[in-house]
Amino acid sequence: MSTLTPGRAVFLVARREFLGKVRAKSFVWGTVVIVAVMAGYVLLQSVLFADAGRDRVALSGQATVLAEPLRETARSFGREVEVVDVADPAAAEERVRSGELDALITGASDDLRVVVEESLGDALRNSLDLLVKQQVLDASFAEAGVDPAEVARNLDRARVEVVALEPRDERRGERLAVGLVVAALLYYSLLVYGTMVAQGVVEEKSSRVVELLLATLRPWQLLLGKVTGLGLVGLAQLVVIGAVGLVLSSVSGVLDVAGVAGGALATGVLWYLLGFFLYATVFAAAASLVSRQEEVQSVLTPISASIAVAFVVGINLMITDPTGIAVTVLSLLPPFAPILMPGRMAMGVAPPWQVLLAVVLALVAAAAITWLGGRVYSNAVLRTGGRVRLRDALR
Repeated sequence: MSTLTPGRAVFLVARREFLGKVRAKSFVWGTVVIVAVMAGYVLLQSVLFADAGRDRVALSGQATVLAEPLRETARSFGREVEVVDVADPAAAEERVRSGELDALITGASDDLRVVVEESLGDALRNSLDLLVKQQVLDASFAEAGVDPAEVARNLDRARVEVVALEPRDERRGERLAVGLVVAALLYYSLLVYGTMVAQGVVEEKSSRVVELLLATLRPWQLLLGKVTGLGLVGLAQLVVIGAVGLVLSSVSGVLDVAGVAGGALATGVLWYLLGFFLYATVFAAAASLVSRQEEVQSVLTPISASIAVAFVVGINLMITDPTGIAVTVLSLLPPFAPILMPGRMAMGVAPPWQVLLAVVLALVAAAAITWLGGRVYSNAVLRTGGRVRLRDALR
């Protein structure tokens, strides 16, 4: 046995695994592709969000005087209106039919005619209705000798005080989006890099490299080094993807809760570390039971299925009721916590005591699984040939 200290031995194995993966073209190009796809998605969302809150309207004839009042009125309804003056109403109608314009408005201010392709949006309809009524009122006040500006000031001073017993979170939708993205990234990282650990174990076992390594290392040192090295690879990719996504979302305006997204990324890193050591050790122990790559899937399926179930069930529960009993209980249990709890934290619905309890349970489970998985790994990794039964590996 070598004179290497345990810490040095684990470090050397972890460095070998880490450098071997991050230098691989598959890792570099895989990360680039993911970032490119995410950038395209964020750009698409920014365009869709911009178009969803804006109407392009053509004004013709007497209606052109309504350009600025229409912009201000629509803004009060949360819409942006882009106004285009047109001289030929017939040509403008063709542009409406083609979808280039949302509406064509013609006629006098008290008798407007609106041409649309299919239907007029509620916000634009309400803006026009309010604008027309205001024009008629101003004309009536002028005829009666009343100053319309004074009436407008009096109306503006009138207020209704609203007291909300349970204020609605205006950013709930964005928080939900952040939570779902974090859950998806953790699901991807745990599944991909956990499988990578298992494939590495079987590769070393089938090529008999593990026999050379165990001539100088103890089994637990090899297992811990492998899990640590590949875990750091996954962590590096997670941080890069998350940071790029955060920057793109903030710059493009898709997310206005950059602070929440940054905090979600930080908690995602914590839960990735807890979840990875929990699952990767199980992946490695399960893979040590077989000697061929063709047999890996059979022993990994139950583990992969549990991660998939946690993701699918968690996503549906978080969308429907993130504070419900079902999602709360599942987010506390170690098999589900690494995916569900960071999502609930990003949404701001996880009290500190639940987070602390989930972390403690995850640490306890990780310690127990590491001990049990290390025992299985130690007893099975040198057994070649047929599949090793779990009962035999535990002896």
